[in-house]
Amino acid sequence: MNVLFEEDGAFKTGAIVADNDSSLQVDTASGKRVKLKAANVLLRFAAPGAGELLVQAEADAEGIDTEFLWEVCGEAEFGFEALAEEYAGHKPNAIEAAAVLLRLHAAPIWFHRKGKGRFRKAPPEILQAALAGLEKKRQQALAIDHMAAELKAGRLPPEIPPLLDQLLYKPDRNLPVTKALEAACADMGETPEQLLARCGALADSHAFHLGRFLFEHFREGTDFPAYADAVDPADLPVADVQAFSIDDAHTTEIDDAFSVVVQADGAMRVGIHIAAPCLGFGPDSNLGRIARSRLSTVYMPGRKITMLPEPVIASHTLEAGQTVPALSLYLDVAPDLRVLGHETKIECVPVVANLRHHDIEPLFNTATLADGLGDFPYRDELKRLWELATVLEAGRGQPATNQTRKDYNFRIDWDIETPQGKGCVVIEERPRGSPLDTLVAELMIVANSTWGGLLRNAKIPAMYRAQTAGKARMTTVATPHEGLGVDCYAWSTSPLRRFADLANQWQLIALLRGEKPPYPPKSADLMAALRDFELTYASYAEFQRGMERYWCLRWLAQESVSVVTAQVLKENIVRCDDIPLVIKATGMPTLERGARVRLAVAGIDLLAAEAQVTFIELLPVASADAAIDENGTEEGAG
Repeated sequence: MNVLFEEDGAFKTGAIVADNDSSLQVDTASGKRVKLKAANVLLRFAAPGAGELLVQAEADAEGIDTEFLWEVCGEAEFGFEALAEEYAGHKPNAIEAAAVLLRLHAAPIWFHRKGKGRFRKAPPEILQAALAGLEKKRQQALAIDHMAAELKAGRLPPEIPPLLDQLLYKPDRNLPVTKALEAACADMGETPEQLLARCGALADSHAFHLGRFLFEHFREGTDFPAYADAVDPADLPVADVQAFSIDDAHTTEIDDAFSVVVQADGAMRVGIHIAAPCLGFGPDSNLGRIARSRLSTVYMPGRKITMLPEPVIASHTLEAGQTVPALSLYLDVAPDLRVLGHETKIECVPVVANLRHHDIEPLFNTATLADGLGDFPYRDELKRLWELATVLEAGRGQPATNQTRKDYNFRIDWDIETPQGKGCVVIEERPRGSPLDTLVAELMIVANSTWGGLLRNAKIPAMYRAQTAGKARMTTVATPHEGLGVDCYAWSTSPLRRFADLANQWQLIALLRGEKPPYPPKSADLMAALRDFELTYASYAEFQRGMERYWCLRWLAQESVSVVTAQVLKENIVRCDDIPLVIKATGMPTLERGARVRLAVAGIDLLAAEAQVTFIELLPVASADAAIDENGTEEGAG
């Protein structure tokens, strides 16, 4: 005697070895002996053999009309053998009964299971809804197959453009269009961006990388919402100074400027003038909320997304020819360059010149200072400020800038079309630690540490930049910045482009005016803003580094560079000599850090922002090339 039973959701058959009424021992068709409860047996049969029943029943089940079974069965619960008898018109044999069972079991939409071998027909309304769902899935599957076929053929289905950003940056795997894209990518061995680029969905690789950032941080676009104009106080005194700024050629958010008044005995009154946009609006204004939302200007080669609207920047930037509101720190400096005291004023400052690095550095540098400066505008002021900066730097015991690190300027001419896309890039090296760098950095450190100290002493909270044990972080508590050698450091000198500086300026101006600060002690709003600023500022900086990497690769492709020299940082990670590109190289032997190598460049993938570089040979190390930036000290300027 044989039995049909269900185990783990599957039907199985076997020959009875022992029948103990309540339980059976059965040798299954696969040769395994199992113990069954008698109640779990669905059907006992003598013929056909245990190994033949399901094969023959499955063949017969294919010919049974599911809809007909549903029509003829009653509304009450039933067993499969009873329905099989009604369907066959006689007492069914094992094959006929098993065939009906298999058909019922395979149609859960039509028949709901109520127990072992027992079923109940689905109510009409539930059945119709289920059938509609099945048809919808069938049509969806056909649509997915069609879209995938179009993508593989290099054609863009119309369903993709409206969802392009989502598909690229945050795909919803439940959407049919996502399933089609994933299926096409799997078949073609391509990434989504590669396949979509081949189909013409991506304008260029730069748009792809910028789009990812905008999708994450500026989902609603980069335009500013409506806001009330900044209204500056009308009664601010005008400073009796001639202020000038020092910036690179592309700076439009000019936050800082300087003035020097020399007295008859050689003493000086040095002015550090910082733009004061917060005099025109508060934290709870439209502009305040905009700044709180954006938290920083976003920089990238060739473009930027400003924290504040351009009209607000234009009316507060320290542009030559303007007299603008400023927060001024005046240093009283003795003839021997000792700082005797300081004073902070809220005033309007006349700006008479914007000195640009590319104009001044050829005239004012280490070599010209040693040989004797020629005649150029602001020569004497720059020389005196640099002399003061060297004394300030020595007093801190820390350099203002990382002398071994190189800076690079990226210039993008968007009017030139290249094979890699719109925009021609020029990358220019600018060594750090120049006299101009030292001058600006030291005066910014003085301002940020002095104003941070004023807020600390007044027990007014602020956003401080701290560094202990080599780790830099933001905090609302005045904590030493060991990398700069100061007791506290409150970012306050870039209010046009950083929310931390803007918030600290609000706090400082309230202190100077004797007013209640916008952020009182233990302010939850200030703490929340600090956390958001630190995360957002780091994210913006990471994006900037990523775009600089992208433009380095664009430059390699644009200039058809096939060989580069580089220094080994660690194992197979190297830094190129002429551009700020760190990359992994293949075929690298085991070399010490600082070793110089020659590498072959191939296979630049601008969408992935990667290139294949391969080791060619080891180069001799010149002493001037041996230094590697450890990035251990934070930049002081800012």
